[in-house]
Amino acid sequence: MTSHGGRRTQAERDAITVEIGYALCSAAFAAAVVFGAVAGPALLFDLPDTAERLLPGAGLVLAPVLFAARVVSVLVRFRTADQPSQPGRTSPDS
Repeated sequence: MTSHGGRRTQAERDAITVEIGYALCSAAFAAAVVFGAVAGPALLFDLPDTAERLLPGAGLVLAPVLFAARVVSVLVRFRTADQPSQPGRTSPDS
């Protein structure tokens, strides 16, 4: 966050905390939606035995992968994003 290598300000620590919370919540929501979309039909409908075994398994594989990818992408984007020069203000070209 700081380019001068010093300690982070309270505002910078708060911004990081909020961004981590957002990353975790949005990732959990996305993983739950993907799991429901993939495994839901096997849980709701009477499908052949193969599909009833494979769909929940695929959901259990895809959900954590999506969770990790979402957390990493949000945090990397936050780290590389240009922050406004003054807290509470947007940059002029936004």
